[in-house]
Amino acid sequence: MTYTVIALDSQTGQLGIGIATYSLAVGASCPHVSPGIGAVSTQAATYPAHGPALLQMLEVGHQLEGAFSGIATSDEHFEYRQIGVVTADGSTHVHTGSSTRDWAGSLTGEGWLTMGNVLADEHVVAAMAEVMTSASSLTLAGRLIAALEAGRDAGGQRGLNGRHLPERSSVITVYGSDQFPEIDLRVDDHPDAVTELRRVFDRFMKAEGYYRDRAERPSSTQPQDQWMAEHGLE
Repeated sequence: MTYTVIALDSQTGQLGIGIATYSLAVGASCPHVSPGIGAVSTQAATYPAHGPALLQMLEVGHQLEGAFSGIATSDEHFEYRQIGVVTADGSTHVHTGSSTRDWAGSLTGEGWLTMGNVLADEHVVAAMAEVMTSASSLTLAGRLIAALEAGRDAGGQRGLNGRHLPERSSVITVYGSDQFPEIDLRVDDHPDAVTELRRVFDRFMKAEGYYRDRAERPSSTQPQDQWMAEHGLE
């Protein structure tokens, strides 16, 4: 009951993930990024250990298919998992286990993938894919959150008896070359998590430059409360 977009920005080298789900606190368990290596989401019957394991295997030289085979042999429940990877060179791979709940599937393109399970239908991942192919003027973070909105608007999640499932948590995370994220925004429990994530995202991006300046030039950066007041963000 999750839909996800993972992508590489070939111009900047950034790797990012956007996820929305009926589950709580998705940002704590599903997304995993290693700068210069790749980005992974492990979902459906989520087993968080698969994310770091895949990234470690890629880092020491395993090919994508071999890395997936490695975790599959050690996991008797592998067919209940959905796992997607985009590497730092733009390669993609998705495993959608045969025991994941319908609708489940994925689409891939050059340096990106969209995937999900317990969705209304295939139009959800298709709508997200359309954003990834047509919104090239946006930043990577902007494309990720726009893709989540497109997935929501295309029907999102549908559970037992065809009941629509609201997005209760969501996340976007973007890494550059550093070992810490440039953007890592999360909604852990909300009745409309994608809309709330958009609110947080828009507010954060107005202050993102300030936070960067404060980290790099603290001696010449205004106190935050003063800066926020001057920019109408209190």
